[in-house]
Amino acid sequence: MSILSEIFSWWGGNTWGTRFTIWKIASQVGEDEFGNRYYLQRSGVGPLGKPRRFVVYKDLADASKVPAEWHGWLHYTVDDLPDENYKPRAWQKPHKMNMTGTGKAYRPKGSILRPQKRERATGDYKAWKPE
Repeated sequence: MSILSEIFSWWGGNTWGTRFTIWKIASQVGEDEFGNRYYLQRSGVGPLGKPRRFVVYKDLADASKVPAEWHGWLHYTVDDLPDENYKPRAWQKPHKMNMTGTGKAYRPKGSILRPQKRERATGDYKAWKPE
């Protein structure tokens, strides 16, 4: 990222103003495998009556890149910081980028973007007609 984009653009990461504000009000408490950094407000309380918890993404802001162990901490579900020994549950899946708008997007059976033909409707469907 160039120096000009760090100064003037917020969509490619945090700006210098954001960095200064974070340095002033918060302490870094950890980092995940994606390089996202997690912070806790040093003094005062947020709207929930507790110190604010927040994340600064390494790259583009994508909330789905927050791993399960950090998600629980960010949302006050758990109070303890995650450790290296965290074992995800069977239903917790690793991050997968949102493929909407790409060739790998999910296209269900019958989608106009799917090359296969949809099966014909069976006799259990009756079209609605206004009275």
